[in-house]
Amino acid sequence: MIIPVILAGGSGSRLWPLSRSKHPKQFHALVSAEPLLVDAARRVPGSGAFMPPFVITNEENRFGVVAAFRNAKLACQGIVLEPEGRSTAPAAAVAAHLALEKAGPDALILIMPSDHHIENPRAFLDAVEAGRTAARNGLLVTFGIKPTKPETGYGYVKTAAAADGSGAVLKVDRFVEKPDRATAERFCAEDLYFWNSGIFLFGARAYLDELARFEPAMAEASLDAVQNATADPMNFIRLADSFRECPADSIDYAVMEKTDKAALVPLDAGWSDVGTWDALYDAAEKDERENATRGDVLLRDASRCYVRAESGLVAVSGVEDIVVISTKDATLVAKRTESGSVKEVVQQLAATRRNEAEQHTTVHRPWGSYETLHLSDRYQVKQIVVEPGAALSLQRHHHRAEHWIVVKGTARVTIDDETRLLSENQSIYVPLGSTHRLENPGLIPLTLIEVQSGPYLGEDDIVRLEDVYARV
Repeated sequence: MIIPVILAGGSGSRLWPLSRSKHPKQFHALVSAEPLLVDAARRVPGSGAFMPPFVITNEENRFGVVAAFRNAKLACQGIVLEPEGRSTAPAAAVAAHLALEKAGPDALILIMPSDHHIENPRAFLDAVEAGRTAARNGLLVTFGIKPTKPETGYGYVKTAAAADGSGAVLKVDRFVEKPDRATAERFCAEDLYFWNSGIFLFGARAYLDELARFEPAMAEASLDAVQNATADPMNFIRLADSFRECPADSIDYAVMEKTDKAALVPLDAGWSDVGTWDALYDAAEKDERENATRGDVLLRDASRCYVRAESGLVAVSGVEDIVVISTKDATLVAKRTESGSVKEVVQQLAATRRNEAEQHTTVHRPWGSYETLHLSDRYQVKQIVVEPGAALSLQRHHHRAEHWIVVKGTARVTIDDETRLLSENQSIYVPLGSTHRLENPGLIPLTLIEVQSGPYLGEDDIVRLEDVYARV
């Protein structure tokens, strides 16, 4: 059996303003109708050759993973929480230790990023099957994409022989850093070079043995982090703090560039890392003037543009080769072929402490979400959505009172020692300092409007007394 391991800790800053650090691109439906994370999980159905996946992420994104798998009705082996991001090699080591515990010495692990797009999942599974025997024989398999253009944003893998179209496993000659334009053009003209997809298949034991040869400190720290991890009822596996002692390094640098067991399977499945708006444009369907749009978009005399309207109408007129991304609180206009520079915009926003760098007006929580509709000096209006069966923490506030109006569904409200059921069009007042909780006992999402008033309205004015999600 193969245990898929989905890496879901990235921030996707080059896809701002849609992707933000507290709700990154893997949780957005960028290409299909489902989030990229769900697309990745569906490629490896938890039956037949595959066990349900492990997902490796962080504290900030843990409930986003829970919600994605819950909404898609997908099984998950466990959600591994890193105390600190240390790149892909330590994450793969943790996955290998867990796989050995779960499936024994013959366990194979398939390392997959959560934020890639693969147009042809069947071809992807065929490539995995082609690499399975090599992985069982101790080889460390990577999947290479035949270049379609001289891309300077990807690393490359050079093989010892050219692919013959049979899907046979090729010996890796070397890994190559992201090249300049002239070098990328030369790579494209040769048959030995592939884009490095960042997808790997290998035996858990084989990877750990090679890691111990080349990075013994990483192998030791990752093992300690797993052996001393803690688990909770929400399927979270919290790695021990010793994980921070792992050197931060990628699988390529730590192992693949050094081992003599590296092999490559050509992957022809419509792969894209959708790392920039230009890459997303390449993966999208286009009209007769090569424009790609999503949402409420009006085009006039526009060509080769990518326009996405997340909120309201976006009209574009008399332009070529641009990206326009409109969300409720931010709009990006950029040259499409230079959309990778968006990361620098995010860095500038972060340096000036702009909230738009981190989160949207809609904020996701384990119980549902809330959206800020209006924020003023001493009052704030929110729309709160609570999923069926979910509950907010038992809490109180030092600086604000709240008024709740139910607009859809049924609410169970506890204020101090009294509990009441509220239906649509009913409301209740939550006094300053009172102990209170909001729950949804119904079968449909609960939607209510919350009006906060007081001298301080920050989210840190929450004293949690009891919480089913084990938040502090």
